[in-house]
Amino acid sequence: MTTAPAPPPRIAALDFLRGCAVLAILAINVTGFWGPELASLSPALPRADGDGLGWFLASFLLFDGKMRGLFTLLFGASMVLFAQSVERRGLAPDMMQARRLLWLLLFGYLHYALLWWGDILFAYALCGLLALALRRLDPRPLLAIAVPVFVLAHAFDALAALPGIAGEQRVLAGIGTAADHAAMADVATRVAQSLAADGQVLHAGFGQAVALRVLGTPLFPLRATLNTFSETFPLMLMGMALFKSGFFTGRWPRRAMAATAIGGMALGGAATAALALWANRAGWPDQLAFAVTTELVALPRLLMTLGYAAALLLAWPALANRAAGRMLSAAGRVAFTNYLGTTLVMSALFCGWGARMGWGNAHEVPRATLPLFVMAGWAAMLAWPGPWLARFGQGPLEMLWRRLTFLGVRQSADGVA
Repeated sequence: MTTAPAPPPRIAALDFLRGCAVLAILAINVTGFWGPELASLSPALPRADGDGLGWFLASFLLFDGKMRGLFTLLFGASMVLFAQSVERRGLAPDMMQARRLLWLLLFGYLHYALLWWGDILFAYALCGLLALALRRLDPRPLLAIAVPVFVLAHAFDALAALPGIAGEQRVLAGIGTAADHAAMADVATRVAQSLAADGQVLHAGFGQAVALRVLGTPLFPLRATLNTFSETFPLMLMGMALFKSGFFTGRWPRRAMAATAIGGMALGGAATAALALWANRAGWPDQLAFAVTTELVALPRLLMTLGYAAALLLAWPALANRAAGRMLSAAGRVAFTNYLGTTLVMSALFCGWGARMGWGNAHEVPRATLPLFVMAGWAAMLAWPGPWLARFGQGPLEMLWRRLTFLGVRQSADGVA
């Protein structure tokens, strides 16, 4: 059997990281496929489920936000790599990158409109267009912009959440003021409205679900981009800076990589565990749960993301010639197809339109069974890329994205998509 040409070592390492990230993202997204949006933020929603608590805590501690963060770092790195690739072939890198991102913007909106609220491609495209203006900066200026944006924005959000948490705790302790009770009732009303709206889409037929998203909340991807801008944009800049500094390409000293791996995972993991323990002891009331799983965990999540990235890069040389490493690298080469493909498959299993076509009714299963769907998804995401790449060299959606990007351009390129 013929095999696809191996990518250059520096690209193969990026593919390996991307493969790990796209598999782990499914471990988080599966909850969003199974239930309403808020189920991803609290084990008590849409209903309390003691058996599912273990899975929620495991996914929160190990995966939630960390692998999306890694994916975002890699997206920033790939922007630099793509620009270098097309520039070597005499093409205008900024123009080609803008074309590439505008097509991604369309893919992202179609992903939302046709399949799922949890799309990240639309946000990547918009933030990428802004990051594109800064791609020529050296690592230090990139970090000088990225780090303050990330830290200050999330610190402000965390401080803004504290009064609501305090009021909620006073109500639960029986000492809440009238204002505390009113604020808690308002949150409960909005939670109920969100659950009802998401449940309507989840149980709808395909055409009805599309209409509910496109006609009912057509600007949701834009709102989601604004809500996640303080994470997505700075992480893209950090990815650019790390790539230019040699972090992804083996130029960092091994001792520095090990310190980043151990320090990031230990400090970030300890802080994440402490937040989870706090929320768990309190019973996951709404405002505390939402703050813990979003604003308060942002910095620990970033530390774990960097720790994971360093640890995986340290492991890559030992895995490069092993079956596991090759399979994960191949999964990363087709990450775009794997990402959208898992949405299609999981939507068919969990959504009402899939049930109506006889494909499944998995939204009725308990949360505790979701790891089974994740493992099945991982098996599929690892199984098909090797044979496909051996024959075609690129994933189907990667191939389409590349052809659309270079549509009308006379000189083709072997760019990274």
